[in-house]
Amino acid sequence: MLLPLYSHRPLTAKIGRLSEGEIRMNYPLQLSFEVLSIARKLSVIDAAGNLNFYVKQKAFKLKESVTVFADADQKLPLYELAADRVIDFSANYHFKDGRGTHVGTVRRKGMKSLWRARYDIVNGSARALTIQEANPWAKVCDALFSEIPILGMFSGYVFHPEYIVAREDGTPLMRLKKEPAFFQGKFSIEKLGVVSEEEEKRILLSLIMMVLLEKQRG
Repeated sequence: MLLPLYSHRPLTAKIGRLSEGEIRMNYPLQLSFEVLSIARKLSVIDAAGNLNFYVKQKAFKLKESVTVFADADQKLPLYELAADRVIDFSANYHFKDGRGTHVGTVRRKGMKSLWRARYDIVNGSARALTIQEANPWAKVCDALFSEIPILGMFSGYVFHPEYIVAREDGTPLMRLKKEPAFFQGKFSIEKLGVVSEEEEKRILLSLIMMVLLEKQRG
């Protein structure tokens, strides 16, 4: 059975509690994955070096399907992230907790994302937050440089795409930025504004899904 994110203390993840049932995310967080790995696995580590999330993307699925775990042994599943269609150009990615309760959706804006990646984080039927690429040229140069023989191995040290999570009025809430890394995709997640526990949950799940999708596109 899947377990809700804020209801237990994972066996291998040390997460600080503010009070019973409430988990404190110790920012900045580090999100990373192995670039050359065939099986897409991703981890989120807090500022103290504790594992918050371990993510596995299911292989050979026509529809994107991702499981978020509390532990690297993949024994404590927290969430399922799944696309609503086979072609994900403008797909919705729905988040469900262990009880099968819908807890949010992230939607890639198809045409708008051709140049500058743009995602809407949806609460119910209303758009609540957005994720937008700060400088699209950084991602383009990063992708092109990575294709250069030998030198491409060092692309992680040259260009650093950045994404901002904001409210509809433009108030920034979080920043995800690519960090220098060798043979590894590494990002930092910085908290910029005040968010509720539910918003934080949806934002982090959305950023995880976005990183996996953008990795596939280069």
